[in-house]
Amino acid sequence: MDELVERVDDQDRGLGAVVSRRQAVREGWLHRVAVTVCRDERGRILVHRRSEHLSRFPGRYEVLVGGAVNAGESYEHAAARELAEELGVRVRPRLLFTFLNRSGVSPHWLGVHEAVAPDTVTADPGEVAWHAWLTEPQLRSALREWNFTPDSHEAFNRYLAFRATRP
Repeated sequence: MDELVERVDDQDRGLGAVVSRRQAVREGWLHRVAVTVCRDERGRILVHRRSEHLSRFPGRYEVLVGGAVNAGESYEHAAARELAEELGVRVRPRLLFTFLNRSGVSPHWLGVHEAVAPDTVTADPGEVAWHAWLTEPQLRSALREWNFTPDSHEAFNRYLAFRATRP
C-alpha cells in the first residue's frame, strides 16, 4: 500500500490535497519527508546501506534514516515512526531545520532531525542491508568513496553547518 502524503507549496504550507507518495513523486509535487541523523553516546554517526529490494536508491549508502511524512502527521512524529520501523529504536528525534530538497527522485521538503540512539539497533532487513557507527572523519571519507543517496550529501553538509552555528 502506498503512503498518503499532503501536497505542500514552495513555503512548506499544506495545500489541502492528499495524494499517494507514488503520484507525488511521479508528478514532481512537493510533499514532506522526515529524516534523522542518528548519533550514539560517543558522537559516532549511524550509516547504513539500503536494501537491494527498495524502489528508491537500492543498495546505496545513507547517513539519514527516514521516509515520507504521512498526511496529518508532523515531521517529528514521522521521524520517530521511521526510526522505530527501520531501526527498532524508540527515541524522540529533535527537528533541527527544514529545506526544499531537489536532489532526490523528486522535489520535497526535508525535515532534518537529530537523535541519540543506542549502540545496538535492530535494523529491518527489508530496509537496511548493513549498518555501522562511523566517526565524523570516517564518514567524511566514506561520503567521498562510497555510493551515497543524493539526499545524504546535501542534508549532511547542511547538518554540519547547522551544528557549527550551535554551541
